[in-house]
Amino acid sequence: MEERARAVTRAADAIGESFGRYHASYLAVTRRVRHRFAERDWAGVRRETVDRMRLQSEHVGQALGEVRTILGRAGVELEARETWRDLKAAYGRVVLGRDDVELTQTFFNSLTRRVFSHVGVDPQIDYVSEDIPLPYSGWEMASARMYAVRGVDAGVVRRVLRDAGLGVAFARLDEDAAAAAGRIEAGVVAALGTPELEALDFLRPVFYRNKGAYLVGRARRGEDKVPLVLAILHGAEGLVVDAVLPTEDEASIVFSFARWYFHVEVESPREVIGFLMSILPRKRIAELYISLGYLKHGKTEFYRDLMHQIARSDERFVVARGKRGLVMAVFTLPSYDWVFKLIKDRFPPQKSTTRWQVMEKYGRVLAQDRVGRMVDFQEFEHLPLPRERFSDALLAELLEVAGETVRAEGGEVVLDHVYVERRVTPLDVYLAEAAAEDAEAAVIDYGWCLKDLAAADVFPGDLLLKNFGVTRHGRVVFYDYDEFTSLAECTFRDFPESADPDHAMAPEPWFSVDEADVFPEELRRFLGLDGRLREVFEHHHADLFDVAFWHEMQERNRRGELIDFYPYAEERRLQPSGAVEPARSY
Repeated sequence: MEERARAVTRAADAIGESFGRYHASYLAVTRRVRHRFAERDWAGVRRETVDRMRLQSEHVGQALGEVRTILGRAGVELEARETWRDLKAAYGRVVLGRDDVELTQTFFNSLTRRVFSHVGVDPQIDYVSEDIPLPYSGWEMASARMYAVRGVDAGVVRRVLRDAGLGVAFARLDEDAAAAAGRIEAGVVAALGTPELEALDFLRPVFYRNKGAYLVGRARRGEDKVPLVLAILHGAEGLVVDAVLPTEDEASIVFSFARWYFHVEVESPREVIGFLMSILPRKRIAELYISLGYLKHGKTEFYRDLMHQIARSDERFVVARGKRGLVMAVFTLPSYDWVFKLIKDRFPPQKSTTRWQVMEKYGRVLAQDRVGRMVDFQEFEHLPLPRERFSDALLAELLEVAGETVRAEGGEVVLDHVYVERRVTPLDVYLAEAAAEDAEAAVIDYGWCLKDLAAADVFPGDLLLKNFGVTRHGRVVFYDYDEFTSLAECTFRDFPESADPDHAMAPEPWFSVDEADVFPEELRRFLGLDGRLREVFEHHHADLFDVAFWHEMQERNRRGELIDFYPYAEERRLQPSGAVEPARSY
């Protein structure tokens, strides 16, 4: 028994060391991104973002290999639950007191998932909700600087900018500080009715993403807090403060579920998450962890949140709003802002794809810059939900269309494979219900959504309105990825001319059409817009029907051009036209 105990202890130590190497590598990526921002190496920032996604999986695999070797030498069975029960106890002592202990626990759970394909969580071998600490509440200042000021002026903003330590000089520090101070004061007055404050607080870590660096803070007066996000760009002449975002809605968009993940060098994520919760109270903890790039722990927090949501209500799951999909079955809880998407067992003839191809498409999305236009998702296996929350009719429907991945076992409905996405209002539903002004704004933004995706080398494939949605901020996003592809894989063509008038009336094309062919002028027919909404769309986005637009986007992506996308409106920018790259350059 002593040999077994020593082997378990060594294996627990090995897991702890593997986690340490993983998180050190993770933080090293952020340090490299900081350097790449200083060097204006935008392609390098993108590579680091993609490469970082593989880190945890790689280190989990290495840790499992070490554990297998250590236990094997001592004759301890790897696949025995008793082994992992003892490993969990020993590992708890290894990671005790760490500032990132919640991440260590998710790391351990990733190992048990590779050894055992079990439903839900097993408290004997997994860390469960009761084990995992919540973000700090009231301690969030541990990762922040406080500027004790009664009001905002250029001097304090200049100090905030210098303290950020961005490693590059500002092109016009005094001018930027004065302009930013004016915007901050106006935002404070709008929110609090007075410019008088107790302090400004700013997180010490800088948030990097794509071509931007963000200083995240708040203005504070008593219990009232005003979010403050300073967006900083690195132009040809140096750093500039490009925007000041002093509202919860604007800060929320910066942390949107439709954008790529930040690079933030932080030793204690709970402290940073605690601060973010103080200015973004409507954001869920899972979303905030994911926004920092901790995708696996974001899934852990989502599962905890889902179980709490189910426990505090008795409502039943329902089919999600919108037209039924040909590839996915989608359901939700009415009071919960997430949807559950199951790949159907069979697709109609017009969908020439397979389950594995759909899964591959979703996998590609994770490595794609989503530019604020593609909804993030979490992928779960063996997710249990209470049987009592499903009506007989809904369960029967799911078993009929997705019986290969849905099963009813005792008091549970187990989803063997499911994607979970933030719920948005389907665009076709939104246009039918919204006021005329809001509907027109959504149609215009729909066009910008298509253009933003094209600039990011994304072609949605199916441009029907039902595959797009509207967020609570009125922003149009894409969420149906089974036909997602890159522009490079498409052949954009004009319809060939024919001298035969009968060809125009033919039910089928009289010319050859390959699977990759796309005819932009045909989009008019497929968009499903009529009357005034069609006029508005064509007035703003007629170029989408021209093959020249798509060829230009293909060429710009082929050259490796990284077009700029910033999470704020053009009118929020402080810089005069031409001082830095425009937010949209097409």
